[in-house]
Amino acid sequence: MPDLPNIHALIVLALTVFTLFLFTRDSIPLETSSLLILILLVVIFQLFPYELDGAGLKATDFFAGFGHEALITIAALMIVGKGLETTGALQPLAVKMALAWVKRPKAALLVTLLVSAVLSAFLNNTPIVVMLMPMLVGVAMRTGVPVSGMLMPMGLATLIGGMGTTIGTSTNLLVVSIAADLGQRPIGLFDFTLPVLAVGSVGIFYLWVIAPMILPERKPPMGDTSPRVFDAYLHVTEESFANGKTLAEIRGRTNNRMRIERIQRGEGLFLAKLPSVRLQEGDRLLVRDTRERLKEFEHALGVALHNVSDTDGATTPAAEGLPLDVDAQQMAEVVVTRGSMLHQRTLKEVRFTSRYKLTPLAVHRARSSSGERTGDLSESPLRAGDVILVQGFREHIRDLKNSGQMLVLDGTMDLPHTHRASRAIAIMTVVIAFAALNLLPISVAALGGVGMMLATRCLNWRDALGALSAPVVLIIVTSLALGLARLRTGAADYLAQLFVAGASGLSVPVMLSMLMLVMAIMTNVVSNNAAAVIGTPIAISIAQQLGVPTEPFVLAVLFGANMSYATPIGYQTNLLILSAGGYRFSDFVRVGLPLTLIMWLGFSIVLPLIYDI
Repeated sequence: MPDLPNIHALIVLALTVFTLFLFTRDSIPLETSSLLILILLVVIFQLFPYELDGAGLKATDFFAGFGHEALITIAALMIVGKGLETTGALQPLAVKMALAWVKRPKAALLVTLLVSAVLSAFLNNTPIVVMLMPMLVGVAMRTGVPVSGMLMPMGLATLIGGMGTTIGTSTNLLVVSIAADLGQRPIGLFDFTLPVLAVGSVGIFYLWVIAPMILPERKPPMGDTSPRVFDAYLHVTEESFANGKTLAEIRGRTNNRMRIERIQRGEGLFLAKLPSVRLQEGDRLLVRDTRERLKEFEHALGVALHNVSDTDGATTPAAEGLPLDVDAQQMAEVVVTRGSMLHQRTLKEVRFTSRYKLTPLAVHRARSSSGERTGDLSESPLRAGDVILVQGFREHIRDLKNSGQMLVLDGTMDLPHTHRASRAIAIMTVVIAFAALNLLPISVAALGGVGMMLATRCLNWRDALGALSAPVVLIIVTSLALGLARLRTGAADYLAQLFVAGASGLSVPVMLSMLMLVMAIMTNVVSNNAAAVIGTPIAISIAQQLGVPTEPFVLAVLFGANMSYATPIGYQTNLLILSAGGYRFSDFVRVGLPLTLIMWLGFSIVLPLIYDI
């Protein structure tokens, strides 16, 4: 057994254990835990400075994490990813996947898993899950297939895909950056993609074939996951794609997903919903769907969501009553209450648009029936419980919310700048290409991508700042500070000596496998970033003491810290699908534990073969 280290190293080890304890407490926010540890480090090393052979560790050294290249890179990539989200760049892909689910569900599940994994290799996992989750819930509602068999495999597939590149997750970037800081060879964007492809393909197969069979059927709280369905009129204009097209052509344009309740021509004429019916300017299509789908149909058909002029009551497209195609607008849901002026009155009677500077787009009726939709939506009396879908500037929505006259539901939705989606995709492609070809450091390429997103108006400053996560920043800074303290005080070397001593007599591949397993266990109970920062210096010390290449041991930490499969607290996307899928804690153990074993055994075989150890 190695001799005990110095007192500072012991204090740092105690703080590390305390950090792991805090990160497992659900009642304590991660940012609070991180800040507390950072404060303790600064205070202790300020009061009791550490010096050894003329070199030491000062309290101010712990602030270096705020300017660390890894943190800058992670923040920049989060903002670039936000640009893809706000422009709706990935939405067409989700639409095509939804259509595939209706036709061939088994093949669609495989496509969903592969797409999730590939996207996660270059983008943050969270927006991918947020994009795909409503689509899968909607598919489950239409087809009767349990959503519990879809969501967890999709979420875990994003975790597998995130392993594939240095920018796949913040964990990867931290491990690679810390290893470089410690004098190791810089690891390129695709340097460990091959082992991930080899092992990850087995994991994806498991999620595709086996996971749905062992997952019990759960009934999610559909009130939380099922989006409200609104009644809305789509107004055919002269410039519309729908003008002069048959009903069959219109439905084909939307991949036969648009449900048309009624076709109205003029004031009292209603057309039969025959495939051969040809639409013309002035026709109105009564459609029932979610707010996202209504906006999607509006864009695809070149039509306008219907509105009523407050001046003369004439029916006009919404865009003529209030400009809708401008930036910085949102959609929100407004609930009619019994004390509201809208109760038992119509939108036209209260002059809603003029009064609130908001455009009503659609109505979700609390007690909907076919008999209630005989007239214009704006001329139908509203009742308590009805929900109005409105669009306008965020300040006007805020004013309505603050007025207290009506209940504005939380969860307003920024409208995607769909006409800039191609720009956002091009910018992300340039960032990846420059990093992959080593033309620029990934930090420089990502920061340049942020500048291009802002310059091309794919993002505004509000969106960019909103993409930054305080918990992520503080966790990374604190983890880097703890890592620095363990390295400088010799705590990392001590832990490595303990590991080598405990594993004496075992082969190098077995030691590598054991290290990866320890990281896999740790990442399911604490922050994966914390696990990565704790493990990377230790892994390098172990490799140096054994006299073997350090890179496979660094990758063992990277892969192990990404195996957040077995608990819902292992990763934030697990928590997202926990509620939406109606899962229990045991469901993650049931599916995630075998997946962890598959990935661990796979990498335990592949890494020694690749690096010949």
